[in-house]
Amino acid sequence: MPTLQTSLPPELANNAIRLYRECLRRAKYIGHRQHNTPLLVEMVRQQFKKNMHETDPDKIQKFKDDAARGLINHILYESEKITGRKFSKSPPKEA
Repeated sequence: MPTLQTSLPPELANNAIRLYRECLRRAKYIGHRQHNTPLLVEMVRQQFKKNMHETDPDKIQKFKDDAARGLINHILYESEKITGRKFSKSPPKEA
């Protein structure tokens, strides 16, 4: 069975692996703070494992975009907690 490295173009495979590693790091960080590291790490592993045989570049890009968006959202959340400043703008409420 071909590995991820050999079945995909190098730029996709390398990015997916880097993204997976970063998601695992973030899951361990969050899990350590909330005392549920094994649960969060397993959730990340399941999501990547579920889609590891996908070969459609568009779907792969969507999965990578979703994972990257989740990482960015968490980083923004942590930054807001530390600084006390909101980085995301919520839409104005209608009267």
